[in-house]
Amino acid sequence: MFTNKTVVVTGAAQGIGRSIAEHFAEKGAKVIGLDLKEVAVENVEFLQCDVGNFSQVTETMKKIHSNYGVIHVLINNAGISKFRSLWDIEEADWDHILNTNLKSVFICSREAARFMTGDIRSIINMASTRAFMSEPQTELYSASKGGIFALTHSLAASLSEKGIRVNSIAPGWIHTGESSELRDVDHEQHWSGRVGEGADIARACLFLCNPENSFINAECLTIDGGMTRKMIYEH
Repeated sequence: MFTNKTVVVTGAAQGIGRSIAEHFAEKGAKVIGLDLKEVAVENVEFLQCDVGNFSQVTETMKKIHSNYGVIHVLINNAGISKFRSLWDIEEADWDHILNTNLKSVFICSREAARFMTGDIRSIINMASTRAFMSEPQTELYSASKGGIFALTHSLAASLSEKGIRVNSIAPGWIHTGESSELRDVDHEQHWSGRVGEGADIARACLFLCNPENSFINAECLTIDGGMTRKMIYEH
């Protein structure tokens, strides 16, 4: 399905992005990771790029097109978080989070879409369950992820004329460190009986990008072990 298809993954150096890149590479895709740093990931080529910078993204997508031709899949995964008091947030904090998490989705999608003319044309944006529910001191991150949720269906509308599908994924708790760091209660509070892993998100990306599932468009797939459906009251 994805053999020799060109797949671009932003924020691919670690965490969920790395797992996504590895899964597509295992399927035979030509995977290009965009990140501020380059790491060694088998069968993944890294290009240094600030995905929140219009000119860098434009030039990077042109380079990918020049080297690989058609872009088939874009996974907008790059994201950072900063949880701090509402009263301590500075303008620079706002700009940094929104540029990295939200502006990057717009510019990467637009520039990659210029070169999406193949048999697979799919964009996946990484939102979050924090787009729909919150804890205190999460305004910056929540605003960026809520924006991604809305931007996804807007992009789907605009890019439908090019035959490009745009969907998003809203991960819940996805643990990317050592499993020994987790407590029993961390797993038990999920209806699925465990905390999520990067592979859970990667497999969803493979599913959504599969052209056999082409009727799934402008959708947000929540992957959180049931937590956003769980009523929590103090008894």
